[in-house]
Amino acid sequence: MNSQKVTIITAASRGIGAGCARELAARGYRVSLMARSPDILDLADELGGIATQGSITNFQDLQRLVETTLAQFGRIDAVVNSFGDPPRPDLLSISDEMWIENFEMLFLSVVRIARLVTEAMRYSGGGVIVNISACDSHEPELGTPFSGTLRAAMEGFTKLYAKRYKADRIRMVSVAPFFVADSMAELEGWNVPSDLMFGRPTTYAEFAKTIAFLISDDAKFITGTTLKVDEAYSAAI
Repeated sequence: MNSQKVTIITAASRGIGAGCARELAARGYRVSLMARSPDILDLADELGGIATQGSITNFQDLQRLVETTLAQFGRIDAVVNSFGDPPRPDLLSISDEMWIENFEMLFLSVVRIARLVTEAMRYSGGGVIVNISACDSHEPELGTPFSGTLRAAMEGFTKLYAKRYKADRIRMVSVAPFFVADSMAELEGWNVPSDLMFGRPTTYAEFAKTIAFLISDDAKFITGTTLKVDEAYSAAI
């Protein structure tokens, strides 16, 4: 069996997902990337990895991602569940269809990929799944209704999965950032506070180092929890 570790990263064509892909590839991981955009093919080629073009809301696409990864690399050691930014409608204007679409993206995709990769991780002797959450998941804000509901559910599943599979040395952790961007220009139109610690958001490369730590053996006792990377923005305890 190939001993080089393999990680799957979703929503990897840009933003947090692309930042994690670059950081993990630089640390020697084989990367299997997924996104809807065809740009994912170029990034995979740049990083010496493989790409699956598809949507995390589609079970068949996730199944194809996992099957392709195992066929190419023979193992799966880590998954980074990254997501696109959900919309921000007024609470009662959200249609049933929009709730279901975002439920499939922010919650059900995590459950589905866990089903698909757990056996491969058990065969390899362990693994880790990191879910990208958001700082308002424990303290709902009206401006981001899907984070305060669906990401809260995702973090509940994180704890349950961690309890169920810790004996197999498979970990699941959620990470909840505040603003992550490579420039203030990217955040135009967002309600960015004026008291950011360094006068700017966390960059994608900086945030990816936290993910890389959580995937590493240095974090082998961290599971079933949500790590806030939010400059103490959230007041929830």
